[in-house]
Amino acid sequence: MIFEVKITIEINNEKQEIELICDDTTLSITLNLENQSSQIYTDRDFYKCFGILRKNNPDIRFFCKGSKINVHPSSMSSQMSLGLKAYELAFRKTPSLEDVVYIFDYEEENLTNNPEEQRSFYLNWITS
Repeated sequence: MIFEVKITIEINNEKQEIELICDDTTLSITLNLENQSSQIYTDRDFYKCFGILRKNNPDIRFFCKGSKINVHPSSMSSQMSLGLKAYELAFRKTPSLEDVVYIFDYEEENLTNNPEEQRSFYLNWITS
């Protein structure tokens, strides 16, 4: 199934709304920007696809929970939601269902385009 997700981005200090095209058959996200050719990102779930998309577009700020440094899926949430749901983690706190977020929900705080920073936070969280 193909579905579209509206998100807010910022390019050159200008916010705009765009649509990402998500395909749960190929597990891909297509980024269509004005005056640019479409870019398709595929991986084992949408969280991973979105991470690659952000990493390959460092000049764009993505205002999404999936861009937040402390958001990371568990292996079960990745499998059950294809990576569309993840946990918003806090040090020394076991996550609960209340901490589950939709990766494309709006967010302004603690954003990163580097999936490795999110992975590093996750590994540090595990040891907290």
